[in-house]
Amino acid sequence: MAPLCSASPRPLEAPGQPRRGARPPRTVAVAAGARASGAEARASLVLALASQALAASQRRAADLAAEAAKYAFPSRRFEPRTLEEALMSVPDLETVPFRVLKREADYEIREVESYFVAETTMPGRFGFDFNGSSQSFNVLASYLFGKNVASEQMEMTTPVITRKGEPSSETMEMTTPVITKKSAGENKWKMSFVMPAKYGSNLPRPKDPSVTIKEVPSKIVAVAAFSGLVTDDDISKRESKLRESLQKDTEFRVKDGSVVEVAQYNPPFTLPFTRRNEIALEVKRNDISS
Repeated sequence: MAPLCSASPRPLEAPGQPRRGARPPRTVAVAAGARASGAEARASLVLALASQALAASQRRAADLAAEAAKYAFPSRRFEPRTLEEALMSVPDLETVPFRVLKREADYEIREVESYFVAETTMPGRFGFDFNGSSQSFNVLASYLFGKNVASEQMEMTTPVITRKGEPSSETMEMTTPVITKKSAGENKWKMSFVMPAKYGSNLPRPKDPSVTIKEVPSKIVAVAAFSGLVTDDDISKRESKLRESLQKDTEFRVKDGSVVEVAQYNPPFTLPFTRRNEIALEVKRNDISS
């Protein structure tokens, strides 16, 4: 009888221990590596976004500081004649270029270069009531800061000009920031913002139909400066005084049909005694041929 073949006994395996020759699992290592790569990507993204936000905030802070400096360190483009004018401050903003032709005790004669304005008719009967002025200012500021067909944001200029409107048969505009003028025939006032000179005639078209763009031709004006708050009664008195003073001028006289314009150079938060306001009347040289 052939002997029975007995197989080698298989060693006992400890519970949970892998068999001999079995391939070790790699799932855990792959998953750990994926988690590490994902965390690194998220961290890099967060750092990149934080860096961009910091750079943007620094640029914004620099822009705000530069803008604030224009008001904190006012321009000295006007030569003071009196203590009142010496206390006046004017923001270092773009304005209309002019040349002084003559200086008197109560006024000066300027030759003003041509410029463009954005203009709107004020809703009230008066030029300097709070509601009408605020509404007109906001309309023009909206145009300046992007409410136009090009969505162009333009820099603020000075002054704001308020003027009496002319009769419909006559076209006339005036100088600088916001101008308010009263219409002789319609009893309406107009407010204007001077447009940045770099645009010239290529200004974006307003979206608001109540805003019009006009070119103001070069002209000669008589200007009287004053500080404080502006009221209709005060402007009426100052206009009369300026007209009386110009009657004594042997070189210049008020141009026929000239209407008063008021230029305000300062933002609302300026102290009244440091504000610079001006009234202006267009003049022309006297005919000395005779």
